[in-house]
Amino acid sequence: MDAPTPAEGAESYYFTHNPPPKSLQSNVTLAREFIHRHADEGRRVVLVTSGGTTVPLESQTVRYIDNFSAGTRGATSAEYFLEEGYAVIFLHRQFSLLPYSRHYSHNTRSFLDFMKEDNGRVVVDEQHQAEMLRVLRQYTAAKRDNKLLILSFVTITEYLWELREVAKLMRPLGPNALFYLAAAVSDFFVPHDRMVEHKIQSSEEFNADSSANGLPSGKVPAARTEGRSLIIDLEPVPKFLKQLVDGWAPEGMIVSFKLETDPSMLVKKAQYSLERYAHHLVIGNLLMTRKWEVVFVSEMDGEKWIRVPRNRRTRSISGIEALIGKAAAAAAAKGQSVESPTLTAEVLEGDPAQEIESLIIPAVAEMHTKMIAQATNK
Repeated sequence: MDAPTPAEGAESYYFTHNPPPKSLQSNVTLAREFIHRHADEGRRVVLVTSGGTTVPLESQTVRYIDNFSAGTRGATSAEYFLEEGYAVIFLHRQFSLLPYSRHYSHNTRSFLDFMKEDNGRVVVDEQHQAEMLRVLRQYTAAKRDNKLLILSFVTITEYLWELREVAKLMRPLGPNALFYLAAAVSDFFVPHDRMVEHKIQSSEEFNADSSANGLPSGKVPAARTEGRSLIIDLEPVPKFLKQLVDGWAPEGMIVSFKLETDPSMLVKKAQYSLERYAHHLVIGNLLMTRKWEVVFVSEMDGEKWIRVPRNRRTRSISGIEALIGKAAAAAAAKGQSVESPTLTAEVLEGDPAQEIESLIIPAVAEMHTKMIAQATNK
């Protein structure tokens, strides 16, 4: 028998030393039934991961480190995958945005502002009736046809356990499996055997006895008080993403994301991720322009920019529209090939604002179709 690779060794150690979430078995049962149903019908299945992962500092968690993400990209993308005919497993950070309800839960207005009382009954305000009816019908259809399965995680360890087990369940789908990894995953974590049991105290004298916090003798807590300082000693999360290609679901199409803040680094980092993890597509986006433009980097199509037309861009409080095109210009300045942006075929005056996911998902689905054809013709 061949010796395990470093990645396989890291995977085995991680899952041996970091216990699974209590909900894992029930979620695996739900996912297995969902996947088998759609496999029997010959339907493509996509696993969409969404939202940020937390890194708990204590077993009985009071303090934790979080990743920035409301889950907008994942929740929005899930809706467009359903429009493309996919069955969707939506693995999301608990309480982050959900498909369809996102239209009303992530708003500066209260959800109750969309309603009013009419003769003792709660009804939707007239100005929101048409849009809410459209969203409700889409959601009802997805649930009626059993095309949407919603699972959740909170911590980085819960996320990795869920991802691995669902990916293995999707392996029999072969090339009909698609992984759309939009979750903001922590790069560092606190190992279970270095995590204190109880709340980290603000005074060092209350943390002097490691046994009181459930650690084996001689183990230094990863998060601890030293004098007036809180010291947090994190370890890197093993790089499991390549395991999707090599071991968990080797025939499925894998799409991952690379978020950057520096335009000069975006394309380079996306290309690096593509080569390192051997995924089929890396979607690069800048923090300040992610709602308006992304870059596709793949072996199949090279580099391709997707942008929402100027007069159809959604509003963004945190976005900086002037940065659109800066990453492409930076890549060109470094001698990298830069293709023209992909836009909608026709832009009509007065068209409503367009979500960039309405451009991303059809492009991903088209690439997936080509990959399935290639696998079939082998």
